[in-house]
Amino acid sequence: MSTVKFTADHEWVQVTGTTARVGITQYAQEQLGDVVFVELPAVGATFAQGKEAAVVESVKAASDIYAPVSGTIAAVNTALPDNPSLVNSDPQGEGWFFEITLSNPSELDGLMDEAAYQAHIGA
Repeated sequence: MSTVKFTADHEWVQVTGTTARVGITQYAQEQLGDVVFVELPAVGATFAQGKEAAVVESVKAASDIYAPVSGTIAAVNTALPDNPSLVNSDPQGEGWFFEITLSNPSELDGLMDEAAYQAHIGA
């Protein structure tokens, strides 16, 4: 079973066991516009919660993608560098960025559930 949480920086986190898959929300990709480039972290890299882990560039702007939780990168979406438009077409599915193995699962308690995130973006 998986749980989905959200950050104030518009990342979603789908947690299954001790691994979290991370991407940006539908709202975030709408704000960015057409995504033209994605820079992913290296597998095996470790990040503290809130640290820059990836970069997404659109025709409008470049934005940092932050690690929503502390941990070690377990996998990256190898389809994104060649097909960054997946972030626009399926941001909360095929457009995921990376998977991180949680080093401090209690950090998830500080993230928002979907209802809180919808309120955060004024939906």
